[in-house]
Amino acid sequence: MADYSPELIRVMQTALDDVRTKVPADQATQGIKLQMAEFILKAAAEGQTTYDGLLAATSDQVQIIVSMLA
Repeated sequence: MADYSPELIRVMQTALDDVRTKVPADQATQGIKLQMAEFILKAAAEGQTTYDGLLAATSDQVQIIVSMLA
């Protein structure tokens, strides 16, 4: 399991909170929220540690999921 600094955890949480606003309320299921968290964890594990980078990596994936649900 990766070891993340408290600062990186805060950045990841902020990115997750912000990307969740991109999902329409009627589609914001627990499963979607979990997937977004997984995208952020995966991006961080691959070395992405900035807010902008985490948000971008996750936003791209979320748009794909939302379009599939529409």
